[in-house]
Amino acid sequence: ANLFYFGNQPAESSNETSNQFLQQRKITMQRTPSGETVIVPRNFKLLEELEHSEKGLGDMAISYGLVDSGDTFLTNWNGGILGPPGTQHDSRFYELRIHCGERYPAAPPDVRFVSRINMACVDQKTGVVLHNKLPATRNWNRNMGIEQVLLSIRTEMCSDSNRRLRQPADGLTF
Repeated sequence: ANLFYFGNQPAESSNETSNQFLQQRKITMQRTPSGETVIVPRNFKLLEELEHSEKGLGDMAISYGLVDSGDTFLTNWNGGILGPPGTQHDSRFYELRIHCGERYPAAPPDVRFVSRINMACVDQKTGVVLHNKLPATRNWNRNMGIEQVLLSIRTEMCSDSNRRLRQPADGLTF
């Protein structure tokens, strides 16, 4: 397969050195339909996610965007989830903060609820979404993104373990 690279060329061709190079540059790899591997820098992936969100191309029950439009590293994001109908979350809007660290997309983003919520995958003292309890972050791969994490949280709101949990009064925060 051909290898395309956006940016500086890898210094060595060995797999170990190339993997170290990729990790140091915080980039991701994607395959084209023809089977070629494309190495995409972290910020390109995040710019793609931002554009997707700004154009309203995703699920309308979730939203996400940068906290500060001047954040050139695309690190801190706001998120929102509309509670699913037929659950204790029905008609509620939950506000979240999302942090895409320097290891993103190799590692999932850190997500924290601002709005108070009672869910098995959320630390009840801090509002932090627990990576090991949310399917999207537990089974993370670098082709996933912010949208998949928010949709996974919304899906968890409908799960048997969460759909009937008593919720704090609307408007409370962590």
